Amino acid sequence: MKAIVLHKRGLDGVSLDDLPASDCPQGWARVRMVAASVNRVDLYMRDNGAGITHDLPLIMGVDGVGEVIEAPGDSGLASGDRVILYPYEFCGACRPCLAGDQPLCHSARILGEHRHGTFAEQGVLPARSLVRLSPHADMDQAAVLGVAYLTAWRMVFGQMPAAPGRTVLVQGAGGGVAYAAMQLARMAGAQVIVTTTGDDKLAHFRNLGIEAIDYRGQDVPKAVLRLTGGEGADLVIDNVGERTWAASLRSLARGGHLVTCGATTGAHPSADIQRLFVRQLSVHGSTMGSLEEFRRLIRAWEAGGFVPLIDRAFPLAEMSAAFDHLEDPARMGKILVHIA
Repeated sequence: MKAIVLHKRGLDGVSLDDLPASDCPQGWARVRMVAASVNRVDLYMRDNGAGITHDLPLIMGVDGVGEVIEAPGDSGLASGDRVILYPYEFCGACRPCLAGDQPLCHSARILGEHRHGTFAEQGVLPARSLVRLSPHADMDQAAVLGVAYLTAWRMVFGQMPAAPGRTVLVQGAGGGVAYAAMQLARMAGAQVIVTTTGDDKLAHFRNLGIEAIDYRGQDVPKAVLRLTGGEGADLVIDNVGERTWAASLRSLARGGHLVTCGATTGAHPSADIQRLFVRQLSVHGSTMGSLEEFRRLIRAWEAGGFVPLIDRAFPLAEMSAAFDHLEDPARMGKILVHIA
């Protein structure tokens, strides 16, 4: 099978290789991969990978969709079934797993990070990590749900669920996770404010009827206060990190919640502890979501609650160009990779 393999760090460390198909242990399933998406963590794995336990060479790719080739008889899956991959391999027996919070599994392994991933013509993983899709499902749209939209779902509907009467600020809303958070918060009926930059992106959000703040030309906290009658945002979604952290904290209403899932611009901002305790703010870390949250996300999508935004699609053989496009400041939404 053909696969995108990370052999070493750097631009020249990734290649399209021919590999033998992996063994399929008892209780696991084999999937013919159809499509996947490119995520920021793919670039991190290529360029750094520090803090993520893994061995090289490694097949890259965190999420995706495909068709079952073989599956255990007791799994409820049959050859030809369309499935979406839950991005975790989890034990199912530890305390977090038994509580239904698989991302906190003591032995959790994320596809494309801790173990072989989805940028391959075949994938092998535990059958419990597969969710069946409708025969009529749009496979391109489904392929981008596993990381960006699942991450956004837990952020938007977690500790401070978005709802009518609440205000949600989404930082850097052109990216995959942030754009997904905007869509989900809007689906929930919250007032949504986004930050972005560039005339095209600002116009895109404003044409959707969403308040868009130009973070290069405006003071974000002042603009948020103006748009909320001096109250601030109940919930701030931030996957940018150090560059936006201070503005995110200052944009919060009293008792508000900041949820973070990334640190692409740095991981060590000022904690601003006085603001935290005086205004009784909460900060929550978030990484993807549980299997039940994944099922709820899929049901919301299948019911037409939102349509994932796909910026561009590439064939597997053009993965280098897909990685380059991920860093294009004009990009908005997700990047798709067609495998079959």
